[in-house]
Amino acid sequence: MSLGQFFAILLVVTIWGANFTVIKLGLGEMPPILLSSLRFAFAALPAVFFLPRPKCSWKYVVGFGVVLGCIKFSLLFLGMDLGLSAGVSSLVLQLQAFFTLILGFFVLGEKIGPHRYLAMVVAFFGVGLLLFVSDGSITAVGLVLVIAAAAAWGVANIIMKQAGSVQMLSFVVWASLIPPIPLAILSFLTEDRANIADLADQVSWIGIGSILYLAYPVTLLGFAIWGRLLSTLPVGLVAPFTLLVPIVGMATSALVLGEDFGTIKIISAILVMAGLLINVFGGKLFGFISRHKAINS
Repeated sequence: MSLGQFFAILLVVTIWGANFTVIKLGLGEMPPILLSSLRFAFAALPAVFFLPRPKCSWKYVVGFGVVLGCIKFSLLFLGMDLGLSAGVSSLVLQLQAFFTLILGFFVLGEKIGPHRYLAMVVAFFGVGLLLFVSDGSITAVGLVLVIAAAAAWGVANIIMKQAGSVQMLSFVVWASLIPPIPLAILSFLTEDRANIADLADQVSWIGIGSILYLAYPVTLLGFAIWGRLLSTLPVGLVAPFTLLVPIVGMATSALVLGEDFGTIKIISAILVMAGLLINVFGGKLFGFISRHKAINS
């Protein structure tokens, strides 16, 4: 890995980690489902006119767009709007890695090693501790919705895997065509119409900036760089850097939003991060222990 590639990875991780604070700022300006609709509309247009259609069946593009765009992000934005802080959301959403493992087992027949069972127990126990936080930054309904968003992300990961080898940025941009209209209709039917009607006059540069940030740096620039890195470097070298996303997310939330991390939150974060680390690196550790026992027996 060159120095340029290393800094490119850190740039993407920083963009994706700060994403949660930007979402929180955007939710202060507009309803969650409308924000999600606008995010995908700007992500798809005009980029879709400059990127080739992904070389896979339309069912995967549509399925990914529905699950990731309409379901996952709506649940995430609603969960954050209903009381889950940005820093905690960035942490809880990483459970998607374990939902992907579980779905991979049932849908694709992939095996789950013993270290990954341990990783899931540690991480889910860490998330469970968040129910004991009483500083007002966590609500039960918000926590459940973001966990559901992580599960939806796991489904989206399986869909993308079934799509085969596709250009990641093209796939994401074309899939972004799916959510805007259904989400706009859902927003019109369920969210405050008077607030939506007055939005053009009331929205500030913070709201506009949040939409543009979610669409362009997070979606287009982030996936463009990430796709390039995955195509030129081993996946096992690049993927572990996503462990930094919740760290950046929590740090950004503390610096920008003044989110306080008490003892329970810190313990929860340590356990979830430990679970993620075991998931990524535990196989090598278990393999080393097994070989060491075999040599000494």
